[in-house]
Amino acid sequence: MIAQQLQFSCRNGFLLAFALMMGACSSNVEKPDYPTGRYDGSSNVGHTAAHIALQQVGVPYQYGGQSPSGFDCSGLVQYAYQRAGKAVPRTTGQLWSSTRTVERNSMRPGDVLFFSISGKMSHVGLYLGDGRFVHAPSTGKTVSVESLASTYYANAFIKAGRPQ
Repeated sequence: MIAQQLQFSCRNGFLLAFALMMGACSSNVEKPDYPTGRYDGSSNVGHTAAHIALQQVGVPYQYGGQSPSGFDCSGLVQYAYQRAGKAVPRTTGQLWSSTRTVERNSMRPGDVLFFSISGKMSHVGLYLGDGRFVHAPSTGKTVSVESLASTYYANAFIKAGRPQ
């Protein structure tokens, strides 16, 4: 009888542990909502690129990275636009030269935002709407969403550009 109870107890413990493990493995970590509402499948390439970039939140920064295993800032922009069906240049300088300047009050999701870090234009992100953008910030960090109203990014912001 004791052997049967012990066997039953061990089996239930194993099943409970297995169920908890499978529940953890199968739970979907929800990516942040598209700031202006859920992505609606718009055919606008900028909206699509912004949505694709947003889905990379949490991916680690990797210098020279351009895939979901790791991104740098311009690699994230290029990846998102490439997946949205539009080729854009790879580097921040090339992106600067290839985009049409957009007034701040006319920015749309998918516009490329340019920032001056340490006194030079060296960082980009993709505008999401509602004053927010997604970017791959720097070594040791992950792709994240930030506010253009934050003191750091408000001071570093140079311009917005729309891929042509």
